[in-house]
Amino acid sequence: MKILCYLCSIMKITIINGANLNLLGKREPEFYGNIAFEKYFEEIKKRFSEIELQYFQSNIEGEIVNFIQQAGENSDGIILNAGGYSHTSIVIADAVKAVSKPCIEIHISNIFNREQERHNSLISKYSTGVIVGLGLEGYKLAVEFLIKN
Repeated sequence: MKILCYLCSIMKITIINGANLNLLGKREPEFYGNIAFEKYFEEIKKRFSEIELQYFQSNIEGEIVNFIQQAGENSDGIILNAGGYSHTSIVIADAVKAVSKPCIEIHISNIFNREQERHNSLISKYSTGVIVGLGLEGYKLAVEFLIKN
């Protein structure tokens, strides 16, 4: 665990959200709730003020790959919700595989209670862990895990 102190560096965790997650709070609230991620991110930053949290969202696959690679160089851990790309993107899975930092995969909804095509994630195999179906609270749990490990 990294600790904030005079001689230590501050732990840095990067949260990356993929396609359509910019619509949290508006899109399908029965699955995703009614809070915009930016508002929730402010709550996370307050709760974990002893670490540096960075957030990035894109609907563009290549931008997500670039940011995973950057986070692999500049962060102590990655929290990734690739959205629908979790089920389709070999290149995002390859980016997770290529970085040496721990990556926690997040799914806000329970993908196993949804359409069949959502039941498989290409990213899970390369992730340190996967949190599914716990809503936005999954992000907090992922941050706690990365801090402790």
